[in-house]
Amino acid sequence: MALKAVRGEDGIVRCGWPGEHDDYRAYHDEEWGFPVRNDTRLFEKICLEGFQSGLSWLTILRKRENFRRAFAGFDFERIARWNQRSVPRLLRDAGIVRHRGKIESTLNNARQACAVVDEFGSLAAFFWSFEPEATSRPKRMTGAALSKLTETEESRALSKELKRRGWSFVGPTTAYAFMQAMGLVNDHLDRCDVRAEAEAARARFRRPRSLRV
Repeated sequence: MALKAVRGEDGIVRCGWPGEHDDYRAYHDEEWGFPVRNDTRLFEKICLEGFQSGLSWLTILRKRENFRRAFAGFDFERIARWNQRSVPRLLRDAGIVRHRGKIESTLNNARQACAVVDEFGSLAAFFWSFEPEATSRPKRMTGAALSKLTETEESRALSKELKRRGWSFVGPTTAYAFMQAMGLVNDHLDRCDVRAEAEAARARFRRPRSLRV
């Protein structure tokens, strides 16, 4: 990930990591760092972060629609009913990353997601309970500060709890990338024009409440 802000030919200053790729820029400008409470999107992202392991996010982003078709739009209640006979079918799908362990992990994680919803009322309520306190965040999001944020105390806690509940491919680095993307943190650089938009969206965002007392 490029750890500096860059002004594009369109005049917008962005974090450097989207480079010159229009689809990556759109993802940066419209999705990354904006808060999400939709359970399907949250489940999709945690699974795709697992598929990304060893690859670039751009590779996964460009296959995202294929993943959505293959995995029933990441409807985890539906996926939870699939059995091992679905694995060979998915391994034949050239549009996705054909990794048996990651495919089996998605089926497993769907079942675990249903259990989380039963307990907390939503995946959103569970995931947002790991949002860091503002006081634990860097005062300025510079490239140097961002370079130290491959994992955090909160992402380690999230990873540990997911693993305790039986989820897989959810290490602390994967968990932090998920938190960055879903807006649990705002890691747009200070000079990035999108940072203020993401922060305003976070200010308006209604944090989901858990059913747990």
